[in-house]
Amino acid sequence: MTKYDERFRRRVVQAYLAGEAGTKTLAHRYGVGRTMVRRWVASYREHGEQGLRKKHSHYDARFKLSVLQRMWRDELSYAQVAALFGIRNERSIPIWERLYHEGGIDALTPRRRGRPPKMTTSPPQKPTEDAVQDERTREDNAAMESFFGTLKSECYRLTRFVNVEQLRDALSRYIHYYNHERIKLKLNGLSPVQYRTQSSAA
Repeated sequence: MTKYDERFRRRVVQAYLAGEAGTKTLAHRYGVGRTMVRRWVASYREHGEQGLRKKHSHYDARFKLSVLQRMWRDELSYAQVAALFGIRNERSIPIWERLYHEGGIDALTPRRRGRPPKMTTSPPQKPTEDAVQDERTREDNAAMESFFGTLKSECYRLTRFVNVEQLRDALSRYIHYYNHERIKLKLNGLSPVQYRTQSSAA
């Protein structure tokens, strides 16, 4: 994979921001992929010069979880959230998502390299009831943060409410819309209710 230094990336981004050409023309002119140009521009807009510097390829579990929560909350694509957090390989993010759904935050912890640990004779410890409950709480919180972030951007911030009754009525109508009419790409273009109905019928 070809490596591009910070100076080269900056030249491409500055050419785009100066209005010299679009991403397609610049990609052809500099011999890079159009997606890469878009990613550099997005990263620069979000992080400035720091966004064009060499990225780390190893991330801890809390960083990965913060990426997933931001993606769910704002309904970002893998490419968008990768640019936002300066992640080199966007293909890592769906892997983190799968691991989290399978094993929670513990599954996001990087494995140590080297020899595997020696097997012990003692049986593995079962997770305590408190640990299981904590994990369920974290998962519930992530889902709630995603929903409330969407509700604020699509309902609350778009209207100036005169009183509490007007706000309550708007929230009630939005929740019905969210559950019954609002489609999501992650649910195969279905609303949450349609998706659950389809899954239960399968």
